[in-house]
Amino acid sequence: MINIDRVRGIDVAYEDGGPTDDDAPIGAPLVWGHGLTRSIAEDDQFPMIDWARIRRRHWVVRFDARGHGRSGPLASPAEGAWDQLAMDEVGLIDELGLPELLLGGASMGTATALHAALFPGLRERLRGLVLTIPPTAWETRRDQAQLYETMADLVESGGVEALIEASAGLTPPDPFTEIEQWHDLRAASLRRADPQRLAAAFRGAAHADLPSREAVATITAPTLILAWSGDPGHPVTTAEALAELMPNAELQVTSTLEGLFGWTDAVEAFLESNG
Repeated sequence: MINIDRVRGIDVAYEDGGPTDDDAPIGAPLVWGHGLTRSIAEDDQFPMIDWARIRRRHWVVRFDARGHGRSGPLASPAEGAWDQLAMDEVGLIDELGLPELLLGGASMGTATALHAALFPGLRERLRGLVLTIPPTAWETRRDQAQLYETMADLVESGGVEALIEASAGLTPPDPFTEIEQWHDLRAASLRRADPQRLAAAFRGAAHADLPSREAVATITAPTLILAWSGDPGHPVTTAEALAELMPNAELQVTSTLEGLFGWTDAVEAFLESNG
């Protein structure tokens, strides 16, 4: 069930759930953020993690970021920067009154979690991080930011179909080369998006970057990093850099669909050990 809380002046949509029997959830809840242009609903269309399985033993909170899904809109591109989205995430955490927690996410959600992990008052309550497909960062961010501006221009001038046509030759990340319908699934997801919100999300992402390397190195909570190969927007080099900087990080990289299906096992084991 989707819930709505008022956080920093907007409605933030979230879903929370855990074990349905009399057993209490094991450990602290995991707060999870989705990737750019995604949402709770979109992630449910093609999930990387089997949340139903995770919720059998652990409490999970998933939320729609500002400008995405059922949450309120971006008033300006700057509000889509990851440090700003992290303020929304921390605000939701405080609204829910979570004394201890784990943070996690995919792509933009990973970046938001890293920024949130640095907030005073939260880092002391942080039990761990689950970071999947870390995005471009630092030196590699400039080119990606320019690409997002171009994508926003395309949507604003020609609609979603113009973006779909322009990206028809995009090569799937390595795990998805085995899925013949990957381009069709991606196009269907884009067609479900509101064009105005989609363009705003791209412009917001162009303002975003990870915390500095020096700041990331101060995050000492146990961290699981899950990456895939063959994706310039989520390069393995970012995941490797995070694993090197963070003192208690474990990195797993997959190039196959079978390996991707194993991510639920990895997350479950991490929560059992650190939740």
